[in-house]
Amino acid sequence: MDICKSFSNFAVDLNKNAIIFIGLGALLLLFFGLDVCSGSVWLWPLGDLSAMDQTILHAIRLPKAITAVLAGASLSVAGLIMQTLFRNPLAGPYTLGVSSGASLGVALLTMFGTLLATVNMQLSTISLPIAAVIGASLVLLLVLAVSKRVTSNVSLLIVGMMFGSIAGALVSLLQNFANPDALKLFIVWTLGSLSSVGWKDMTILLPILMAGALFVLLALKPLNGLLLGEDYARGLGINVPRTRLFIVLATGLLAGGVTAFCGPVAFIGVAVPHIARGLFRTSNHRITVPASAIIGACLLLVCDVLCSLFTYPLPISTVSALFGAPVIIWIILKNK
Repeated sequence: MDICKSFSNFAVDLNKNAIIFIGLGALLLLFFGLDVCSGSVWLWPLGDLSAMDQTILHAIRLPKAITAVLAGASLSVAGLIMQTLFRNPLAGPYTLGVSSGASLGVALLTMFGTLLATVNMQLSTISLPIAAVIGASLVLLLVLAVSKRVTSNVSLLIVGMMFGSIAGALVSLLQNFANPDALKLFIVWTLGSLSSVGWKDMTILLPILMAGALFVLLALKPLNGLLLGEDYARGLGINVPRTRLFIVLATGLLAGGVTAFCGPVAFIGVAVPHIARGLFRTSNHRITVPASAIIGACLLLVCDVLCSLFTYPLPISTVSALFGAPVIIWIILKNK
């Protein structure tokens, strides 16, 4: 009798989850279409478009909407696995200092690029992402080196935050010696933008995010064991150091890739995992990982639509903070 009841409850939960996923998929398509259509000029892709409108649609709107989907999904999944690894509800994709490392790389290029390599030449569109990737990779390598020496996730968290603080301090130091034009270019990058990613950039960004997603899949099963702590996970036969390595690599690739091409995007990676767990009422990563990816993509698409409603588009981080910050405040108040 108990077996039949358990099977019945499982079937009900399965059907409920399937309905929620279908609803989220429909919302994703709706917001994607709305993001493609909205902007300074409203476009209806199914209608007759002029040559200029077709250029705007294919060269700007579609890459921007696809970037929003990729960035929202990547940051949300990275935030989810960070919260699981550190068992901290306020952990996010930038906890290990990846964003600070990317900022340091961009700061070095924008503020001293003319002294090191190019004289009286504008920085190419691809040079900023490359500099950000190099900076984020260096911080990630340092964190990976430390992760082999420390056994506690709390220690790894502290070390990652310290690396981020060091990189942030170096960025502040560089700003004091930079000329106003270089400083303005750096500040514009830190505000975040989805429209700077074109089809050529996508050929670099997509493989980075796919590699990060692969490491998430490799760590998917052990992640559920980590929910109850490292000792419990070891008791289940989970290789904790290897799982931690996969999680750090996944976070570095997902968060570092998005930050390199879009700039820092605030609060999405911290807030979305809580929305996913609350919506599905489970912490099972087989559900929360795809749920976080879809919800994060939907949320960033909505933020991008709101940004485009103004005469001068707002930075994406400004709008995403308006969504994410209230969720974080709610988490703090709920946990007292």
